[in-house]
Amino acid sequence: MNSKIKYIAINELVLDNENPRLSEFGISPDSNESDVIKILWQEMAVNELMYSIVSNGFWDYEPLIVMAKKGGYVAIEGNRRLAAVKLIHGQYEESIPGHIKSKIDSALLKQTLELPCIIVKNKEESWKYVGFKHVNGPAKWGSYAKAKYIAEIHNNFGIPLDQIAYQIGDTNNTAQKLYQGLMVLEQANKEKIYRYEDIQANRIYFSHLYTGLQREGIRQYLSIKEAGDEDPNPVPKEKHKELGELLEWLYGSKRNDTSPVIKSQNPDLKYLDEVLQSKEATAALKDGETLSYSYELSRSSDTLFEENLLAAKRGLQKARAYLTTGYDGEQNILKVAGSVAELADDLYDEMEKMHIKKSKHQKKKRITE
Repeated sequence: MNSKIKYIAINELVLDNENPRLSEFGISPDSNESDVIKILWQEMAVNELMYSIVSNGFWDYEPLIVMAKKGGYVAIEGNRRLAAVKLIHGQYEESIPGHIKSKIDSALLKQTLELPCIIVKNKEESWKYVGFKHVNGPAKWGSYAKAKYIAEIHNNFGIPLDQIAYQIGDTNNTAQKLYQGLMVLEQANKEKIYRYEDIQANRIYFSHLYTGLQREGIRQYLSIKEAGDEDPNPVPKEKHKELGELLEWLYGSKRNDTSPVIKSQNPDLKYLDEVLQSKEATAALKDGETLSYSYELSRSSDTLFEENLLAAKRGLQKARAYLTTGYDGEQNILKVAGSVAELADDLYDEMEKMHIKKSKHQKKKRITE
């Protein structure tokens, strides 16, 4: 990459609406520069960077990486700095506090009329620098932005995933899994199984999908190929319906006016994975039952019995700890304790009978063997 620095007027520089880091917030090649500024302001603290530049000036030790485009230059690297400078020059309507405006003097405006840039021929020429600095740099990208970056370099320039992984300081397995997750989402969008614009939230919580695809129940539900296959269409055609269902469970659907069943990745993703390994539980979820109810259906009776028994023990231990300060001798509460004792005795008697019966059966079995 050519490292010669050239100073370029800010009115010739435009923000990159194809930046992978912005795509998870709805920025697309059709978005205008004002849209990009808004996301940078709301989601990426460009306001703090702007305040820093106003207070300390623009440090030109780190140039922008730009590429010629439509009579000007697009900033492949350095979008936050460029956005901050454009705001300082009043090019957009973002609100700047009065005490900050008062510090924007003519010297700063003159200093930032041109910014230091390194011009590259194309994105392929700059990918190693951008990947090293940002994907795993001080301000790490989210999993969706990282996946978009990996896919762009791999699909557009033919760079092997292991080489990309090495350059950005990631393991090859992680790069493959991120790539597969994005290809699943792209496949659903391309084949109109589930469209990006259908997502309920104002951003893509990609980690739900990327992490979920590592779980056995979800993988079996989609009959998905191994991540190492690097297939741009990982989900077979006969599983397209299931893919649409999964994405709607993960992200909801504006079209169907449904909310996602995954409210938080932990423990909901684990619950969904367990549900999809049970026909009965899966059928319940498809019929509109809650994730928690469907999850209960997926669980074995012995597991539920043990968990409830242990929960009852913990509850009694807590009650015992509060006895002297929490019980004032009220009779109704005493009756509750009595019924608990009766239930405990009855449960123990029945369990003891079953234990004796089992022990006799095992003893008889050993003798006959």
